[in-house]
Amino acid sequence: MFKIGKFEFNSRLLLGTGKFETEAIQKEAINASETEVLTFAVRRMNLYDEKFPNPLAKVDLSNFVTFPNTAGATSAEEAIRIAEIANHANLCDMIKVEVIGDQETLLPDPLETYEACKVLLEKGYTVCPYISNDVVLAKRLEELGVHAIMPLASPIGTGRGINNPLNLRYIIERANVPVIVDAGVGSPKDACHAMELGADAILLNTAISSAKDPGKMAEAMKLGIQAGRMSYQAGRIPVKYTAQASSPTEGIGFL
Repeated sequence: MFKIGKFEFNSRLLLGTGKFETEAIQKEAINASETEVLTFAVRRMNLYDEKFPNPLAKVDLSNFVTFPNTAGATSAEEAIRIAEIANHANLCDMIKVEVIGDQETLLPDPLETYEACKVLLEKGYTVCPYISNDVVLAKRLEELGVHAIMPLASPIGTGRGINNPLNLRYIIERANVPVIVDAGVGSPKDACHAMELGADAILLNTAISSAKDPGKMAEAMKLGIQAGRMSYQAGRIPVKYTAQASSPTEGIGFL
């Protein structure tokens, strides 16, 4: 079990709800993942107009914590406004703060993200900022009072895995709040790697929704995350540069 603010979870897989081809495929992936958290872009949903039902309309949301995000925002002001819309629509007050600073790489804007977090914390939100692998920014945001840090593994949608494991490990080792790896994970191997580094959870979307078999990939990701967490807790052997005999050499008789 891990906590984000006042929320407690057993599953360490947080699932995005965009890009699924059909509602049936989405439902299959949600069930296979055993997630407890569904995240979605507020700007892509019609929260008030019944003529345009949202993509989660047929999902029993009472079984999940809904985790709105501010995707599409390019300034702190926009991110704050999107969070307020989600709040007024009676969605969860836990918000993923995402402010894009570059439209080609879709990398987050550190300055605008920090300012948005500052205001949303003052308003009483449970704040989870999406950031690059910036060790100093992660530290400053934690000092500000955010409830979780969400560093990317690599640029969103690329499936490249963890581009900078060293910085990610620095963030994890220094953080006193949950670290949720978000964006760039392409396979269960990547998810397992992040968890072995000590991440608390993984947020996934494209790697599952765009797989040939999203349901099967959701289950594979779930197992990869579980294996990585167990490996982290077990403690891997140190990396060595010379061969080490796997059997004891003491007490062996020689002919």
